[in-house]
Amino acid sequence: MTDKHSPLKGKHCVLGITGSIAAYKACTLIRLLSKAGVEVQVVITPAGKEFITPLTLSTLTRRPVVSEFFDRRDGSWHSHVDLGLWADFMIIAPATAATIGKMAHGIADNMLLTTYLSMKAPTFVAPAMDLDMYAHPATQANLETLRKRGVGIIEAGSGELASGLVGKGRMEEPERIFNYLENHFATCQRLAGKRVLITAGPTRERIDPVRYIGNFSTGKMGFALAEACAEAGAEVELVAGPVSLTTNSPLIHRTDVESAAEMYEAAAAKFAHCDAAILCAAVADFTPAVKADQKLKREGDGLTLHLQPTTDIAAALGQAKRQGQKLVGFALETNDELDHARAKLKKKNLDFIVLNSLRDKGAGFAFDTNKITILSADDCVEFSLKPKTEVARDITDRLCALFD
Repeated sequence: MTDKHSPLKGKHCVLGITGSIAAYKACTLIRLLSKAGVEVQVVITPAGKEFITPLTLSTLTRRPVVSEFFDRRDGSWHSHVDLGLWADFMIIAPATAATIGKMAHGIADNMLLTTYLSMKAPTFVAPAMDLDMYAHPATQANLETLRKRGVGIIEAGSGELASGLVGKGRMEEPERIFNYLENHFATCQRLAGKRVLITAGPTRERIDPVRYIGNFSTGKMGFALAEACAEAGAEVELVAGPVSLTTNSPLIHRTDVESAAEMYEAAAAKFAHCDAAILCAAVADFTPAVKADQKLKREGDGLTLHLQPTTDIAAALGQAKRQGQKLVGFALETNDELDHARAKLKKKNLDFIVLNSLRDKGAGFAFDTNKITILSADDCVEFSLKPKTEVARDITDRLCALFD
């Protein structure tokens, strides 16, 4: 994209720089951002100043570099809160293992970290360290923690490192970081003005006041989808079964339900006012025909339950779908996966269906990862195993393409 049409034009960026030999690359990144019309404010750690001088950075940004809480003895100080409100996005490049670890655990011992903890805008990190540090389980766990919290991780590249070793750990090149940021903010506009219904989590079908029929769904995939659609600019109506998850985006409006009947009522009411729906919830297919008012006692040789079908939410919304509305379903299968998914796609009048199989290691309920195949009437695309946050973006991209 040219600077004239860059989605970054007019935005405010806090650029964090930490103590890494890759700090010199920040100069190129500043030039690229500035050329695209971004106003850049550098916040550098004390260790970062050992690798690049504030004078160089302030010359490039035309703004004083922020490093300490107190620069003078006249009572003035730098407000990390103000920076968090001013910025449209924050990127830490390079991000050392120490800074990544402190971010993950909320340790605020310098101006850069307090700014991150006060940041209201999207945040990205571009790791830079030696290959053993990058591969260490502690570093990878910290990166995964940040990823789950919505921080964009710009993966390190492979090549010759400062130690002389060759492997993964190099900070990604500034041009690639810039392209990543442009693509992110371009995607952010794709669902602007759209309202998307998302169902998430399990349902509980009560047997009596203390027992229920349920499943192993945690809601992680549905909640990741809600955040991804909100990230793309949509107003999200999230109908959630009983889960312990929380949402981050103010564009997400949450309705909590318990049973399949409650989820159907909420989804049907909201779908009429939505442009699209992604039905990710693991809704019970059956519910007890009679729900006891009092706790059932252990008596006789056992308990017999008569189960009756619940309303098929996907099929009902597929029948109600008006011209221009988009409907996305999920199929979690254990056998003959493609055949079952194609049958559901057609039967329920879906625009596309997301298939995952319990036979795939690391996919399905409870995992933080998923492996999906997206099927529509005319194509079938298989994806690799990824964190559910990234899977959610793949699905959201496909939804955006329907509107495009």
